[in-house]
Amino acid sequence: MKKIAHIVNPVLVKPTSDLFVAQPITFESMRIAQQKASGNVVVDLFAVGYAEDAPVMPAGFQILPQLTRSVFDVGIFQQQRKLPLLKDILERLYAGSEADFCIYTNVDIGLQPDFYLKVNEFIDQGLDAFVINRRTISNGYTRLDELALMWAEVGEPHRGWDCFVFRRDLIPHFVLGDVCVGATRVGLALLSNLVAYGRSFKEFKAEQLTFHIGDERQWLNPAFADYDAHNTHELKQILATLESTQGPFGRETIPGSYVWRTRTFGRFYDLWARHVYLPPRLSIFLNRLLRD
Repeated sequence: MKKIAHIVNPVLVKPTSDLFVAQPITFESMRIAQQKASGNVVVDLFAVGYAEDAPVMPAGFQILPQLTRSVFDVGIFQQQRKLPLLKDILERLYAGSEADFCIYTNVDIGLQPDFYLKVNEFIDQGLDAFVINRRTISNGYTRLDELALMWAEVGEPHRGWDCFVFRRDLIPHFVLGDVCVGATRVGLALLSNLVAYGRSFKEFKAEQLTFHIGDERQWLNPAFADYDAHNTHELKQILATLESTQGPFGRETIPGSYVWRTRTFGRFYDLWARHVYLPPRLSIFLNRLLRD
């Protein structure tokens, strides 16, 4: 029977944080989806964080060795945000699991009950690296007993990437630099590796398999702009390395489209991407035009 390992990075936060509400919902949705998949695919749930995050490590998850580094070890920032490096999270998952496939999702991404069953189907179709874009649902939910209502809400498509599925044996090949979790471009950095190293990659844009409560876009806070600048710099280094070793990305691919835009529009494109908000459907339409 196929084995899947799914990792999240829980964070101890104040009650005023969106994660204070979202994380317990994420954990419970993962446990429910794991139970529903039982008998069809083996799903192991993993969590990793810093020593101070121990109080919020979820029950029923395998807890991996604590993270010891953060973005502070590779850069200087005005605001103190102890953000982990993505490669440290994935390296711990690789060392702590013998699964055939791995899943990494943001810790505020909830799952539909049939999530792992559908992932298993996609793998059986021959995919070895893919992303599943979330649906954004209304932001009024706060309790676990509202999960059924969250599952029932269709929501709106979202243009970002926050759910990644890939063969475990790809992890040692990944080029992730010092990109950190919790800032822009981290999703594109991981996705670019999936495109570069996966034999069969796909982006699922319309599946109702994951959800996010609300769309506050707190990562746009100008106080954290230096974290975004750090990740953007790392992303460009990552893309350059991937293209030098794996060959140029086609413009029709997601990373290839980004490379083309940054080369064509320069810094203006990064400023546009950070500060200009477009409705999801319009953004998807314009992205399609630019790729073509």
